[in-house]
Amino acid sequence: MIHEKIALWPDRPHISLSTYVSESSPELRNFKKKAVLVLPGGGYHITSDREAEPVAKAFFAAGMDAFVLRYSVKEEAVGYAPLLDAAMAVKYIRDRAEDWNIDPGKIVVCGFSAGGHLAASLGTLWKLDVVSKTLNCENSYIRPNGMILGYPVITSGPKGHMGSILRLADAEGREPTKEELDRFSIEKHVDSGTCPAFVWHTAEDSGVPVENSLCMCEALAENKIPFELHVFPRGAHGLSLATPEVAPNDDMIMPYVARWVEMAVKWIDEILF
Repeated sequence: MIHEKIALWPDRPHISLSTYVSESSPELRNFKKKAVLVLPGGGYHITSDREAEPVAKAFFAAGMDAFVLRYSVKEEAVGYAPLLDAAMAVKYIRDRAEDWNIDPGKIVVCGFSAGGHLAASLGTLWKLDVVSKTLNCENSYIRPNGMILGYPVITSGPKGHMGSILRLADAEGREPTKEELDRFSIEKHVDSGTCPAFVWHTAEDSGVPVENSLCMCEALAENKIPFELHVFPRGAHGLSLATPEVAPNDDMIMPYVARWVEMAVKWIDEILF
């Protein structure tokens, strides 16, 4: 395995991309591989370890190369800063796709909670001028080919996770404007260019209510974007893989929910590509 930690911005080395890439060998069938970019959650205040390397390892075990992005959080996570980090990560992967034997047309982004908001942002807002101007490339170059959204923050409406939205709007401690709320309410920006999506949530999620996923899928349906949605009846917020490795307590070990990884891999292999 090629395991590197790469600083994406010269002036901010803590914004990093960790690689989990298969090494080529004359003994192996060195076909072009699919890749997944993992975006951990954490309310734009942290990037959770529980939704980082363990997830990358799960996709790597399924035959995909994987990457984990530690993006802008806390006071740095204002406006489109995290979006630009994610866009730069996709650009970096595509720039080195030939070296890593990755198919540049088969890159999926996978995010959880606030990381799901970031994944949905990248899959929807990739066409913004600020992206192409900052990265000095065509917008289409940083568009992921699909997105996996795990219990994502999506809306700034009544069921939204306002801590994440207020962090992006730099509005903690004050009342945000409607324009600021709408700017980060991703379901309002879905259009024909939005990426196909695999979405999963639990009906019992009280941290980020399931309505976030439902409103995203409704917007996808209205714009005829292919999607697959799974709502599991039980489970708290932040299940990640729902396995013992990532569970902070026994109640979050849920084999029934843990099937989402297998489902997502099948979606990638049999539906998306």
